Amino acid sequence: MTSPFAAYLDGRQACFKICEDENHLAFLSTEPMREGHTLVIPKKNYEALFDMEPESYVQLMLFAQRAAQNLKRAMGCTKIGLAVAGIKVRHVHLHLVPIDQPTDLDFSKAAPAEPAALALTQAKIRAAA
Repeated sequence: MTSPFAAYLDGRQACFKICEDENHLAFLSTEPMREGHTLVIPKKNYEALFDMEPESYVQLMLFAQRAAQNLKRAMGCTKIGLAVAGIKVRHVHLHLVPIDQPTDLDFSKAAPAEPAALALTQAKIRAAA
């Protein structure tokens, strides 16, 4: 199965990249719950988080931790919420969402964002790195 994130990974489609290493990519959601909503993915396509090899799982979480620390600095939120669903998109992805209260982590609040707004958020997060 081809990953819906494949176009980001191979450069066919641009994304609002936050950070990247050899095995992972973090980029802004185009339908954020809140400003700064970031998706973190392994470059290797795993369908489910708990199907990952233990070492790959740990490395994904360590990468997500670094991304979340930068995100928290940039957004000035209380904490970074984490969600993993994997129902609509069959490629492991972590949702990092800046939150100030439990109701901020709510998929029903996701809405399309304007590219200009995403570019501003990307610059803010990258500056905090």
